[in-house]
Amino acid sequence: MKPEETLLRMVQVFSLLMTVVFTAGTWYQYDWFMARSVLIGGILAFGSFFILMRDARQITERVSRSSAHVKAVQKTERIRFLVKFYAKLFVFGLILYALSTNIDLHMIGLVLGLSTVMLSVIIVVLSRGRKIFSVQSC
Repeated sequence: MKPEETLLRMVQVFSLLMTVVFTAGTWYQYDWFMARSVLIGGILAFGSFFILMRDARQITERVSRSSAHVKAVQKTERIRFLVKFYAKLFVFGLILYALSTNIDLHMIGLVLGLSTVMLSVIIVVLSRGRKIFSVQSC
């Protein structure tokens, strides 16, 4: 497995683990109302990260398969990626709006859940990323 794939897998696992720990911790410390908000935010953030990761893989595969017209394919894929990214961001906003209007959510809990992927990326890259890429560069 490539080092990049290892880091991505670690971020996924750590993010899910952090979501579970944050949800259980807030349920124990506060109540189910806040814990549910953390869980919903964590699931939304993980789903968004997973889709973004899949799209990035598709771009790299398409660009690497194109041999004759690399520049044209790169430009096309860049535009396609940006359109899909903003469309998904819009859908993500609609989902958040629908959830917040139909379900009572604790906003601090929701933000805590949404931040799990970002925190996972920071923690995993700072702890393992340097080790993986420093060994690889030698």
